[in-house]
Amino acid sequence: MIKFFKKIFGIRKQNDGNKLFPADWKLTISDLMDELKSGKRKEIKDPEMTWAREYERSLIPSNYHFPRKGDLYVANFDQEVDFLTSWSAPYTGGGTTMLFKDEQVWVDTNPLDEKPIGTYLLAVNYNELEKRIVSESDRNAFKYDSFYFHISTKTLNENFKLLKTGFDKENFS
Repeated sequence: MIKFFKKIFGIRKQNDGNKLFPADWKLTISDLMDELKSGKRKEIKDPEMTWAREYERSLIPSNYHFPRKGDLYVANFDQEVDFLTSWSAPYTGGGTTMLFKDEQVWVDTNPLDEKPIGTYLLAVNYNELEKRIVSESDRNAFKYDSFYFHISTKTLNENFKLLKTGFDKENFS
């Protein structure tokens, strides 16, 4: 009976077996954001955001490593990545920057999803990268707190090497 309803309503199960999106859905979160910026959409709501996340997750090869707390990665080559700035205010800034070959980043907290489509990472050489990435005016601003990266699971697997699991910055020398 369930197969019958799925066939009629065009919904299919995804990798984790309990998330659904329409069979013809082909939009990622980035696609939805582009539609918002172009004016094609006025807002993004559920279920479209959930569908986009699940569709994106379905594009991750099953043999890829999903990031976990303590994963330490090294950049395989110079590449552009997204960064965010955190503030003691209801605001998040950020942009894109270059991470250079051999620079290391690590996952400081467990992602909320068992199979995240991306994760937040900190720089191992935090102070050095902060000076290069975050403008002096932002760093010196009263409400500036910190910066971090957001990198997709696919990008981590394709552009970075997992050096180790169980990394703890406090015990790093």
